[in-house]
Amino acid sequence: MSITADRKSEIVKEYATKPGDTGSPEVQIAVISERINNLTEHFKAHAKDNHSRRGLLKMVSHRRQLLDYLKKKDSARYDAVISKLGLRR
Repeated sequence: MSITADRKSEIVKEYATKPGDTGSPEVQIAVISERINNLTEHFKAHAKDNHSRRGLLKMVSHRRQLLDYLKKKDSARYDAVISKLGLRR
């Protein structure tokens, strides 16, 4: 369900705006999206796991807040993240 440290460092490297960047909205959105995708796979096998589903809903909400913030601050970066991650909005 969780992502490995190696996978997380790959994501940080790919979405970082500058070297050593781990806190930018792009990186946070990418890491949360990876965790959401892993949990989505988990629910295909464990449909009745409602405790993890609550965590998934919280992650989706947090990602939405970060996306809204990024859209408000810089719409070009927002569009780039959306297209790179393949999100619908």
